Amino acid sequence: MSFINKHSTLFQWTLLFVAFFGLIFAIDIPEGYKFIRAQAEFSVIEGQSEYSFLGTTVRYSFFEFLWRLPPWLAWLPIWVNDSIYFLLNDWMPMEFWDEDIQEYKTRPLVLQVTRVISASLLFLIEFIREILIGGVKTVVTFTSWEWIDANPWAELPGIPWTIVTAGAVLLGYKLNGKGLAIFAGLTMVYISTFGQWKPAMETLSFVLVAAPISFILGLSLGIWAYRSKRVENALNPILQVMQTTPQYAYLVPVMVLFGIGDHAGALATIIFATPPMVRLTLLGLRGISPEVIEAGKMSGCSDFQLMFRVLIPTAKRDILIGVNQVIMQCLAMAVIASFIGAKGLGWNLLLALNQLRIGLALEAGICISLIAVLLDKMSLAWANKQTDYFANLNFFERNKISLIFCASIFLGLILAYFGSVYFKEGYNYLFEVPHNKGISTEEFWDKGVDWIWETFFYPLKVFNTWLIVDVLQPMRAAFLRMPIVATFVLVMGTGYIIGGLRSALVVGSFTLFIALTEWWDRALVTAYMATVGVIVSSIIGITLGTICAQNNSASKFILAVCDIFQTFPSFVYLIPVMMLFGVTDTAVLIAVIVYATIPATRYTVEGLRSVPPALHDAGAMSGVNNMQRLVKIDFPLAFPHIMLGINQTVVFALFMVIIGAFIGTEDLGQYILKALSDKQGGGKGLILGLCVAFIGLAVDHLIRTYAEKRKKALGLD
Repeated sequence: MSFINKHSTLFQWTLLFVAFFGLIFAIDIPEGYKFIRAQAEFSVIEGQSEYSFLGTTVRYSFFEFLWRLPPWLAWLPIWVNDSIYFLLNDWMPMEFWDEDIQEYKTRPLVLQVTRVISASLLFLIEFIREILIGGVKTVVTFTSWEWIDANPWAELPGIPWTIVTAGAVLLGYKLNGKGLAIFAGLTMVYISTFGQWKPAMETLSFVLVAAPISFILGLSLGIWAYRSKRVENALNPILQVMQTTPQYAYLVPVMVLFGIGDHAGALATIIFATPPMVRLTLLGLRGISPEVIEAGKMSGCSDFQLMFRVLIPTAKRDILIGVNQVIMQCLAMAVIASFIGAKGLGWNLLLALNQLRIGLALEAGICISLIAVLLDKMSLAWANKQTDYFANLNFFERNKISLIFCASIFLGLILAYFGSVYFKEGYNYLFEVPHNKGISTEEFWDKGVDWIWETFFYPLKVFNTWLIVDVLQPMRAAFLRMPIVATFVLVMGTGYIIGGLRSALVVGSFTLFIALTEWWDRALVTAYMATVGVIVSSIIGITLGTICAQNNSASKFILAVCDIFQTFPSFVYLIPVMMLFGVTDTAVLIAVIVYATIPATRYTVEGLRSVPPALHDAGAMSGVNNMQRLVKIDFPLAFPHIMLGINQTVVFALFMVIIGAFIGTEDLGQYILKALSDKQGGGKGLILGLCVAFIGLAVDHLIRTYAEKRKKALGLD
């Protein structure tokens, strides 16, 4: 008994695993059950039952409660679809004036609101897009074709690529000196000379609309949550669900409500990019010293003045880091939004991957990555930039960057004009390099792919076959073999050991929701892919982070590499793995591992580097060697930080697994992708997204609870 009391946690874990595996071996697989795709579409078969819920008939096959729960929530997607249909077609009809036919029409309120939002977003996107790459439509937006026909002088060209490049260089120089300026210039020149200017500007116009709206919305909600504890408590669970919901899941309901096109993609992007802005705004405002607030109040500031003259300027750095996160989220979503018609580099990338033109996909992917890195560096430099104070500077010294930019505009316009004369028989390359006239490396990359396949075909095939047959398929079968009761024992038992009864009920509720849907088997497949990815990523990330943390130069280098790789949109990671392993589960798994290793590495380095040097000195004086110091001092103190990295690794892995549905995985992501082409897919997409989010939230709750528990035990709280 004394041994049990001394090692109570070990005893609890042992008992849990004995019960879990005992249930697995005790419960047989029911007859007729096969490891096949979950029945998303019900059909009348022998042994099938049905029930009615809220006027909806739900059918399900014969079940055993110990093996699988009946899909009692199968009505939920249908109910969501019916609700959306009712809102769009029947709820609160209203009259509005139609300018096209010059008479009043009747339209439901929600439908009218969605159309107004769609038209507004599309106007903003097209307006910016035409300024960058368009022409006459910019003026037509405000006038009419008849006016243009009567005034041909008003036809406006887009901005030449030379002017945009000059602006990027000057902005980079102003924000962070010569290094960022050179990188900005090289990025813009690369995009232009490779004929990717038009799709790049389409993507940029998309970001320039979605990012400011996300910023304003996130800042407003963050301020509201700061001023009201009730609002903060109401927003927290919503934000948690939104940040763990995969990008695909946002597309389906948005497409149902708003149609397809740039406006729908922009709206999905705004929804996806707003949560980090809310959280960082709230974090910045909560971190302000009470002395600053008191000083503002003593100065006679009103609530408005206190917020916008004192608090927000003080929390500027956190808010600007929120802007950085918004921009990165917008770029990541810009690729995914191409599934519902958003134009730009993401659309080109999607077409190239559909046609298996790896070289062309790599060109688009490199351009997306360069833009992502550039915007990331610029926004972070903006966040870290100190305020410049002009003491005794004259007008020209204070505004030299702006004046140089004006001169660049003038010079760019002159070059574009002379280019139109010089290239009058062809394309004006000083204005824009067309896609089919720029440099192309597609043939080079295609030859590289062919060479890789010819040189390494046999070892790649052997590795691919071994991984799928001997590792992935058995693990997939093992996950699908788990009875529902055993899964609940494992999940809730883990929650109880880590955080008590409350944690057990929280993770049990998340699991129960998934179990009562019709996609439990697909959720198990998603869990198996994410589990393999997280295990391998964590091992690689912690090992690499531990090695690099021992040296300052290595730490800086690996953190810089993580920064670069983390800015890449997740879709980009699919290109090289498809090149090597084709359309297989191996390709998805490798992409998951590469993508999810980033946070594991970063948090390990940062955690180990955060250990106070005084403790190292104390350890050295006590005679411990480097390995003892690492095991006895560094790892225990850095462990809570490392666990937060594992938490991010889980989220990254889940997102990449869902994106991997594009190349054929049979998980929840596959059904989300199918819902995009289904007229009645709004409800399915939303519930499937919630299933993925609940997997992430269950793991997030367990890891955070355990990390907080360890912090208290170490006295770090």
